[in-house]
Amino acid sequence: MTLPGSPFLAYRGKELFLDDCSLDELASRHGTPLYVYSQAAMLDALAPYQRGFAGREHLICYATKANSNLAVLQTFARAGCGFDIVSGGELERVLAAGAAADKVVFSGVGKTRAEMQRALEAGVLCFNVESEAELEVLSQVAVAHGRTARISLRVNPDVDANTHPYISTGLKGNKFGIAHDRALETYRRAAALPGLEVAGIDCHIGSQITAHGPYLDALDRVLDLVEAIEAAGIPLHHLDLGGGLGIRYTDEQPPSADTLIGHLLRRIDERGHGHRPVMMEPGRSLVGNAGVLLTEALYLKPGAAKNFCVVDAAMNDLMRPAMYQAYMRIEPCRLRDEPASTYDVVGPVCESGDWLGRDRELAVRAGDRLAVLSAGAYSMSMASNYNTRGRAAEIMVAGGQAHLVRERENPAELFRGERLID
Repeated sequence: MTLPGSPFLAYRGKELFLDDCSLDELASRHGTPLYVYSQAAMLDALAPYQRGFAGREHLICYATKANSNLAVLQTFARAGCGFDIVSGGELERVLAAGAAADKVVFSGVGKTRAEMQRALEAGVLCFNVESEAELEVLSQVAVAHGRTARISLRVNPDVDANTHPYISTGLKGNKFGIAHDRALETYRRAAALPGLEVAGIDCHIGSQITAHGPYLDALDRVLDLVEAIEAAGIPLHHLDLGGGLGIRYTDEQPPSADTLIGHLLRRIDERGHGHRPVMMEPGRSLVGNAGVLLTEALYLKPGAAKNFCVVDAAMNDLMRPAMYQAYMRIEPCRLRDEPASTYDVVGPVCESGDWLGRDRELAVRAGDRLAVLSAGAYSMSMASNYNTRGRAAEIMVAGGQAHLVRERENPAELFRGERLID
């Protein structure tokens, strides 16, 4: 029985498999909490992006923040992807994974001078500049180090992507990008500053978008700007359309990537911009349904108003439910032939917000392993050490083999850099 969201995750009899690996056996061998990813699922999710752009000059830049494990980055680098980064640390990660610096775009609202300098030295493809103040600082850093920074401006088109407010990025009230009505003047300033080369225009309106309409609305506003900017004598080379395409967690029906890209390219062609290279920055849609979080049920705790299934994974391992009230499907790794009961699945962290799922129908006993689905994106990458909890181990299933791609942290590692006072 294949589960919604991924053809690579299915029950074989009573046992849950990811690709050809039993998740219960992986949990037994490596312990829990444990993240497990399918490389085949990631490449399967990438394929419609590649089909959609076939025959067009383009660059698919994986959004590193979604899942920055080196083996994940290596997978996309070998598949020909570039990378969208938002910090100096992410730059070092993608380089360590074998990425070419000239296929890296550097986004983010708070780049430091040191990060700018390192990115210039590495030779990144482009800086996606998010404020007029950043533009001035990048010019100073480039001149001081004898470099030229290729830039695009991230424009905020004030388009509602109809997503959770915490993951909306394209509205006037969001911190991201340069206001649409300031963009032309800011491009004029960029063209006049030393050490900068205007290369393109960028737009990203949010995350977990499940319809193509907001993308087309944003694209039209961006193309209006392109025409105004070039009429002012400032040529633009590429269009960066951002990312944000959603995945299925429950009953969502996002368009396939090739369908979305088809709509976007047709609109670009209709408006006379088909000669421009196009970039996209997908993250969640490439890795979200390629991963699961495995956890063990520690205790079943009946209550007057709620029954609780206390597990060994917590909000420090998986922040999305506490942060976004996100729904993530939870399945037993081995099915039981007994009636299900209703549980809140909660972790051991000392916060009432430490829950992984509410009101779940589960046939479960203490010692059983559960799989939290759709955990490949914004899960391990957001993990913390709250309550002095070591972060989980990570497994990549590739070529029929399960590879340990991150070891579990131990307590000594967590306070290695700390010092007692004499």
